[in-house]
Amino acid sequence: MSSTAGQVIKCRAAVAWEAGKPLVIEEVEVAPPQANEVRVKILFTSLCHTDVYFWEAKGQTPLFPRIFGHEAGGIVESVGEGVTDLKPGDHVLPVFTGECKECRHCKSKESNMCDLLRINTDRGVMLSDGKTRFSKNGQPIYHFVGTSTFSEYTVVHVGCLAKINPAAPLDKVCVLSCGISTGLGATLNVAKPKKGQSVAVFGMGAVGLAAAEGARIAGASRIIGIDLNSSRFEEAKKFGVTEFVNPKDHDKPVQQVIAQMTDGGVDRAVECTGSIQAMISAFECVHDGWGVAVLVGVPNKDDSFKTHPMNLLNERTLKGTFFGNYKPRTDIPDVVEKYMNKELELDKFITHAVTFSEINKAFEYMLHGKSIRCIIRMDA
Repeated sequence: MSSTAGQVIKCRAAVAWEAGKPLVIEEVEVAPPQANEVRVKILFTSLCHTDVYFWEAKGQTPLFPRIFGHEAGGIVESVGEGVTDLKPGDHVLPVFTGECKECRHCKSKESNMCDLLRINTDRGVMLSDGKTRFSKNGQPIYHFVGTSTFSEYTVVHVGCLAKINPAAPLDKVCVLSCGISTGLGATLNVAKPKKGQSVAVFGMGAVGLAAAEGARIAGASRIIGIDLNSSRFEEAKKFGVTEFVNPKDHDKPVQQVIAQMTDGGVDRAVECTGSIQAMISAFECVHDGWGVAVLVGVPNKDDSFKTHPMNLLNERTLKGTFFGNYKPRTDIPDVVEKYMNKELELDKFITHAVTFSEINKAFEYMLHGKSIRCIIRMDA
C-alpha cells in the first residue's frame, strides 16, 4: 500500500461554493476510502457540458459547496476493504456511471444500467455511509456523480473505475470517461451501421462528433452532420462528416431534406442534442424497411415524443442509449485499446489545455463554444 494509505490527505481542489460562480482552488481534506471505495490521484481531468449544466444549477436543486468533474485519468493511491481487483499504482478512468457486476442489469449482456451505481446527480455523498469524503476546516464538501475529479485526490466507488492499460496516455484517454464514449458507442454498439451505409448525426458538439467518429470507424460511405450552427461544419470534416445540413437554411422539415438527399432516408441516424424536434427528425429521416434511429441527448422533463405510428409500422426502429451501451469496467478498457491501436482518433477532440490553477478558463472556453474538450493538468 502507499505511504498515505489510511490517512487523511490534504490537497488542492477546485471548489464550487455557489452556483455559477468561478471555482476556487482550496486546500481540502480527503478522507481514506471506506469499504468498496478507492482513493485516486487525479493526473488529468477534462470539462464536460454536464459539469457546466449542474454548476449553473439550471432547473436543479443546488447542492453546494461541491467538487465537480467526471472525465479524468489517474492512479490508484489506496483501496478500501473489499476491493480486490484494483491495487495502488493501477491506472484508472473514473466513470460517472458504474458496474457493480452483481445486479440484474450488470449480469445482462443487453444492458449497462447498473441498479446500484446508475448516475445520480442529486446524491453528493458516498453510498457506504452517506457521508462525504471531502471537507475543509470541518465543513463537508459534496461529491458530484460519484467522481469529483476537480481535485488532486478523490474517492470513488470501485464499480465506477475502469482499469486501463498503463501505457495509455492519461492526458488523452481521460476524455473517454463520458461524452466521447457515449457518442462513439451510440453508433458502434446501438446504431451499428454496416460498411458503406449512410449515417445522419444530429448535433456537432463533442458527443455528435464522437458519433460521427464511430460512423467513420464503421466504414459509413456518407456521414451527414446536422446542426443549427454552420461554423461547426468545417471542424466536423476531421471526424469523417462528408455533408452538412443546417435546418435554418431550408423551408421544409430537415427530415424531408435528408430523405431527398438520400433517396428515401439514411440507413442510420444518431441524435445528440436533447432537442425533442431533433429527436423526431432523426427518427423520421431514416429509411423505411431497415432504418435505425438512436436517441442520445437528454430532453427536458416535460417534453413528449410524437410521431405517426406508421413510421414504426413501416419498419423503422427507434432506440435509446445510455453511455453508448458501454459497461464501464468491462468495456472501457477495450475502447482505450482502440485508441492505442490507432483505430480511434482522440487527439482531434482535444482543442485546449490549461493548468489546474487556470480551470476557470476551461469553463470560459466551454461557455463560449470554443472548445470540444479542454484538458486540465492537475500538477500545475
